[in-house]
Amino acid sequence: MNRETIEALRQIEKEKSIPFEVLIEALEDALHSAYNKTGTHVPYSEVKIDRETGEIHVFELIFPPGMEPDLEDEETEVDYSIAERREVTPEDFGRIAAQTAKQVIYQRIREAEQDLFFKEYSTRVGEIVTGIVQQSDNRYTLVDLGRVEGLLPKSEQVPIERYEHGMRIKAVIKEVSQNPKGPPIILSRRSEDLIRRLFELEVPEIADGLVEIVGVAREPGYRSKISVISHSDGVDPVGACVGPRGSRVRMVVSELRGEKIDIIPYNEEPARFVAKALSPARVREVLLDDEAREATVVVPDDQLSLGIGKDGQNARLANKLTGWKIDIRSETEMAEEEESFSVSEADAKVMDGRCHALTSGGKRCPNAALPGSLYCGIAGHQALAALDRAEGE
Repeated sequence: MNRETIEALRQIEKEKSIPFEVLIEALEDALHSAYNKTGTHVPYSEVKIDRETGEIHVFELIFPPGMEPDLEDEETEVDYSIAERREVTPEDFGRIAAQTAKQVIYQRIREAEQDLFFKEYSTRVGEIVTGIVQQSDNRYTLVDLGRVEGLLPKSEQVPIERYEHGMRIKAVIKEVSQNPKGPPIILSRRSEDLIRRLFELEVPEIADGLVEIVGVAREPGYRSKISVISHSDGVDPVGACVGPRGSRVRMVVSELRGEKIDIIPYNEEPARFVAKALSPARVREVLLDDEAREATVVVPDDQLSLGIGKDGQNARLANKLTGWKIDIRSETEMAEEEESFSVSEADAKVMDGRCHALTSGGKRCPNAALPGSLYCGIAGHQALAALDRAEGE
């Protein structure tokens, strides 16, 4: 080694943000291991590199009698200050150093970079990043994020998307690891956080906290529903997310390669929230069973297929967004059910017990009655049961 090597290490320190002393100490450790493999090595030794000239010196450590350290005991701390030093640098050690230096520096640079990236990105899980696709196969896609590569595994990809070399994509950081054998950052295009972060980028009101995304339900690549609420008077949360002439939501849809997005105003009243969550279908009536968190939704006949959605997708997303189990019925279905239950009250008591309460539209509640009662568990319907008992007395 020489002064040029020292200058090269200084340059690496600037470009890679790896401390010079870390590189030097790593090289000293590697050279010490290399020296111990020579036929002329002594039992106790150390290697020192001159920080200015790059010269390498090997010293024999001579401990006072009876104070020699046990080299096999890795847990014992050795006090090197009590040892005398005598230089024993082999004549051909420069050749050994040249062979070792390149490999050690490369390895330590990789380890130090991994450590730096872990510290930087481990606090950014859930954030969105932009990268360029480097390569893609049937197992994973490698994404260049600038200073580091990210791994987009098959399990975090959207099935209908294709990732071509050179394509620029956005993804969220799902996980950060210190695995030296692969990229430390695991990315996701399937995560619901991707929807949240994309809207944060496009909607200033969300970034400023004026509008909040309460919930996200997603079937990646096909459709998503988000519920939003305003924390500022005069700010329409849905309008803010849609943007002028739909510009904001259009940008999000474009990044998601055409995935449809329904923006739903959040409502603390479950019936209203469930009705809105089934958008774009129009809802006539919502009957709730609070205890079971089940909702029976009545829609016009021509809205039934729209409410359910292709392969039940719209209903599934509404279920997930609201947290209510939703059963969608057409008006005709409800009417037929009511006709089939046109029996006397006495007969009804011995049948399977459908609730006898009438909805606001004058129709029968579709829920099952509680055992020993003519009414279901909905609080308002149980109040009717109490009135019946009072009248009977």
